[in-house]
Amino acid sequence: MPYKNNPAIKIIGQADPGGIVPESSQIVYENRWLKIREDIIRYPDGLKGMFGVVERNQFAVILPLGQNKNGEKTVTLIRQYRYPVGEFLWELPMGMWELRPEATPEMIAIGELEEETGLQAATITYGGSLYQGAGYSNQKGHIYLATDLTQHKPKREATEQNMTCHTVTLTYFEEMIKTGKIMCMVTIAAFCLLRSKKLI
Repeated sequence: MPYKNNPAIKIIGQADPGGIVPESSQIVYENRWLKIREDIIRYPDGLKGMFGVVERNQFAVILPLGQNKNGEKTVTLIRQYRYPVGEFLWELPMGMWELRPEATPEMIAIGELEEETGLQAATITYGGSLYQGAGYSNQKGHIYLATDLTQHKPKREATEQNMTCHTVTLTYFEEMIKTGKIMCMVTIAAFCLLRSKKLI
């Protein structure tokens, strides 16, 4: 069955696991970071429809958990300007490697952590995975906990010039979520998943 390993792959004329049959598919736009695909589909009852799908590589999100001089647990966050929403957002380090599709999620996690924060982790623990927007995109994210941290110099890309790095206590990080200072749903979901598994 072609959907056993990757149910996001669609075969023209063949029903997918949800009983939806793609009748045609075309890439209507693409750039370095994504492709937008338009599929004409047929529902199980015969109703015709259309899906616009954003195709993107997998990404990794990392929660760097440290400890300050007072023995309090800390979290290192990124603050950067997000052009589509016109706001500076507080986020966990995260990213994808669009030019290296062969990279594993763990490789991406280790690389993005050092690139954005300068942190290197002696221990990387896998927390789980999530879909960022399954209603319109096939992009899957992988969540990691980074511990036993050492500080080095960040290796940010030229496009990340408005990015800053901040370490706060775990208690304050949770308060930032409660009060709405953190609005990034991936950051919040990653923390909730790690906390639910008692990794934090």
